[in-house]
Amino acid sequence: MILYELEFRPGDIRGLLVDFWKARAVVPEVREFADSLVGGVVEHLAALDETIAKNAAHWSLARIAPVERNILRLATYELLQRYDIPERVVINEAIELAKAYGSEESGAFVNGILDHIRIHLNLPQRSPA
Repeated sequence: MILYELEFRPGDIRGLLVDFWKARAVVPEVREFADSLVGGVVEHLAALDETIAKNAAHWSLARIAPVERNILRLATYELLQRYDIPERVVINEAIELAKAYGSEESGAFVNGILDHIRIHLNLPQRSPA
């Protein structure tokens, strides 16, 4: 949700995080984990977008709907930077988010791009969760 909102309020990550957490009571570990993911995506945004664009056959980044684009950014960040999260978990969670918040075809679309990224970047093997 925060990544999606950053599409419309770029550069206001601190304000978005403050507003987001005001309305939600969560344990500190959940908040820290979520904040680290958002911060990681923002920090590596250019490289993530480049990776997604290279692996989204016949799709420019601008043509990908904002919901799917941000799910792809988050999952690509996790695949490339968060080795503590198994690939299968990253991809399955991204598919579920796409199904829940995107269009009818979003799950398959996200799966196809992430699978392409996983295969073509020769990501290090991870142990299953």
